Amino acid sequence: MASAANANLNAVRETMDVLLEISRLLNTGLDMESLSICVRLCEQGINPEALSAVIKELRKASESLKVSETCTN
Repeated sequence: MASAANANLNAVRETMDVLLEISRLLNTGLDMESLSICVRLCEQGINPEALSAVIKELRKASESLKVSETCTN
């Protein structure tokens, strides 16, 4: 039983490593934690295109905040 659980855990790790490598090749800017969250959300039925749009909007908002902080200092 334990060996089956270990095999499953190894398969999950290998899958995440492959996904992270693909993410890096596509220059998504996602780290392992962010990618894991995105995968879990997609597994729970979140639309991947909608998730992508939200991530892009959050990045734009974050960049705008950084620019406005720089201008006020």
